[in-house]
Amino acid sequence: MLLATWFGTGLLPITPGTWGSLAALPFAWAIRSHLGTAGLAVATVIAFTIGWWAAATVAKASAIEDPGAVVIDEVAAQWLVLLPAPLDPLAYAVAFVLFRIFDIWKPWPVRWADRHVKGGFGIMLDDLLAAVYAAAVLSGLLAIGGVSRVRS
Repeated sequence: MLLATWFGTGLLPITPGTWGSLAALPFAWAIRSHLGTAGLAVATVIAFTIGWWAAATVAKASAIEDPGAVVIDEVAAQWLVLLPAPLDPLAYAVAFVLFRIFDIWKPWPVRWADRHVKGGFGIMLDDLLAAVYAAAVLSGLLAIGGVSRVRS
């Protein structure tokens, strides 16, 4: 439960997914500062793998298909979006907003995965797919320099 809720962040009121994504940012900054992009990539894979197990465990124990308090999926996905971002507060803010947009909007195949892929893997997969969209947009913005002087 502790990992699935990202140390209780998912228990905060109203929008647990947004809180989970927000709570992922300082951890990503610390990991990236000390271990670089490769370290953040490895941490993302670890968070996804552990998240798959933790989400499945909480879903089974609660008898809820996709418990709102489970936010480890947002953490792993937010870290994925941050891979192309430089260590810059503006870039991190843009990455956060982009991920929240795609996670809420759920364009294809995100919505399909959300509806059809079940269990812990399904809980993790739709956020990971939304993160791919957000990372692609962020990479494009960074490539054209459209994020106010911020480049990767």
